[in-house]
Amino acid sequence: MPAAPTVADAADRGASDQLFAEVYRRLKAMASRQRRRAGGATLDTTAIVHELYLKLNEGGQARFTDPVRFFAYAARAMRSILVDAARRRGCRQRIGLDGGTDAERAGGASTAAGIDQVLEIDAALDRLAQDDPRAARLVELHYFAGLSLPQIAEIFGVATRTLNRDWRFARAVLYSALR
Repeated sequence: MPAAPTVADAADRGASDQLFAEVYRRLKAMASRQRRRAGGATLDTTAIVHELYLKLNEGGQARFTDPVRFFAYAARAMRSILVDAARRRGCRQRIGLDGGTDAERAGGASTAAGIDQVLEIDAALDRLAQDDPRAARLVELHYFAGLSLPQIAEIFGVATRTLNRDWRFARAVLYSALR
């Protein structure tokens, strides 16, 4: 993974904006993956990344010690953004309001099935986190942030073989929950 400057090094807003510009392409790729997995039931990729930017800058400056932690935070925040957007969209559909926000309309028409899938995946990950927090975090880092198992093994301080077992377990639990 290419090294990125840390937000902790950002002395002012301009440096923070520079950091965001440098990782923008990678964040768009992450958002695109997550949006595809959501079945297009939520915001478009640009809107997701812009929402993430707002989250990063709300209430003071977020601090990260390395790029891996930044992208892990980004993956978790994007998941939250997608789930919130899916809930809003589902609510509007239930009460019969047409359209949505400009960003949601630009993302394409959503189906109730896509919205339900986003919410089911979120609930399944929450249940997994209660049973096995490391496995849930592994899913976020591998599936959502796109980090490799060896990179995650280094973060967790465990062998890659251990994470391979955790990954198989997490996939089985999530598959069972989503059937």
